[in-house]
Amino acid sequence: MTDLTRRTFLSLSVPFVVGACGRRSAEPASAPPLASPVSPRAYAGPPRGWGDEDPHDWPGRRPYGLPVHGVDASRYDPNPDWRGAAQSGVSFAWIKATEGGDLLDPSFSGHWNAAADAGVPRGAYHVYYHCRPAEDQARWFIRNVPRQPGSLPPVLDMEWTPFSPTCTARPPAAEVRAGMAIFLRMLTAHYGTRPVIYTVPDFYDDNDLGSFAGYEYWLRSTAAHPTDRYPGGPWTFWQYSGTGTLPGFDGSTDLNAFNGSPVAFQSWLARRSVR
Repeated sequence: MTDLTRRTFLSLSVPFVVGACGRRSAEPASAPPLASPVSPRAYAGPPRGWGDEDPHDWPGRRPYGLPVHGVDASRYDPNPDWRGAAQSGVSFAWIKATEGGDLLDPSFSGHWNAAADAGVPRGAYHVYYHCRPAEDQARWFIRNVPRQPGSLPPVLDMEWTPFSPTCTARPPAAEVRAGMAIFLRMLTAHYGTRPVIYTVPDFYDDNDLGSFAGYEYWLRSTAAHPTDRYPGGPWTFWQYSGTGTLPGFDGSTDLNAFNGSPVAFQSWLARRSVR
């Protein structure tokens, strides 16, 4: 089980060290510019050495038609060879940093430093808990994630938490969006760039995130193109598999693609990196 949801909450059972009330007026007035999408093209196959333990038979638009691919990593990827991964085509990585207001992924600093040493652009993500104030969670993330210029923007991972032993709350949508707005504003002020929002289909639908404007999205969709699963929802990153394989990583891992060309990705990095 390698998707962000199951990784996150299975980890809680293993000991380790470690929007303004739904009103649009509390959200940013406009979204940052999106990347230029890649024109549809024939299926080109995965990056060199990449595969999938449970591949989906993609009809029409396939993720491997996109040229810029990356990974996300956590304690469930204990010793990646980041240089080998970079040589195989990993162009970016998001690394799990924190959960709620008091949990730190024990592999964060190792992944953070090793990915940078390998020349992989990397950022950090936070798994939001619906039982902690948004302010506490933002402060916890800021306490543990360095503000290093050139890093990818931070990510807010928004999902329901049914596997958590301590927090299975499902607040009303307006309350969810209000908490998101607080967390995102605090991180924007600290890191000098707006975070990216990661989410999954049921959470997106339940909380009407299509109305939550002003931020770029990283969308999970392992059996449909994002434009089919999230109609009308703009996206910058697509998590298309939780069972991927690639050089440098043991076992299966999440695979992601950027919605643009290599040139567009470099432009995006220059515009959206931590200041």
